[in-house]
Amino acid sequence: MTDGAPGSDAERKMQFLYALRSKGVTDKRVLEAMEWVDRGPFIRGIFAERAYEDMPLPIACGQTISQPSVVGLMTQALQVSPRDKVLEVGTGSGYQAAILARLARRVYTVDRHRRLVREAREVFDSLGLVNITAISGDGSFGLPEQAPFDRIIVTAAAEDPPGPLLAQLKEGGIMVVPVGQSDAVQHLIRVRKTADGLEYDELRPVRFVPLLEGLGKDT
Repeated sequence: MTDGAPGSDAERKMQFLYALRSKGVTDKRVLEAMEWVDRGPFIRGIFAERAYEDMPLPIACGQTISQPSVVGLMTQALQVSPRDKVLEVGTGSGYQAAILARLARRVYTVDRHRRLVREAREVFDSLGLVNITAISGDGSFGLPEQAPFDRIIVTAAAEDPPGPLLAQLKEGGIMVVPVGQSDAVQHLIRVRKTADGLEYDELRPVRFVPLLEGLGKDT
């Protein structure tokens, strides 16, 4: 990395981290993970030059990569510890999973689009992230063969927190999921699973693509 000159990598990274903090991402471990994981390799084509802006961007298969501040806030809300096993539903570009991999012991990420999983694996390999397992499948049903999970994060909006995913969450575990019945009205929800049941916190308004069942039509 170069530093000093205007527009240098160091200056761009400093602005990136400042934008995260200004939006409420204050957890030191999360900020360090987001500093380490370069968003650039996860964005291909004409939008690559906008990788360091705090905005969602289109990726393949009609999906999007979330804006970094939302990724940071969701990760912060998940409260990942170094020994946690995490399930991510909706691999997308792989950016969120890469950040989780810096914080958790093991990350399983599932996406209905085979192409996205294939491209995400390539980036994980290039970054040396060996604690991520990326799987093509219907994430709305989770990964029962790997359950239970300490943490579950869903990067697509459901009408309600999905029952199969809640069943795969450990007691004491946390799930973060966007919930809403339309594209226009969605809220980020944190669910804690306790011995007495489920506790819900509404965190902030968000906007995500819908959580769909089945596999995508790509190859």
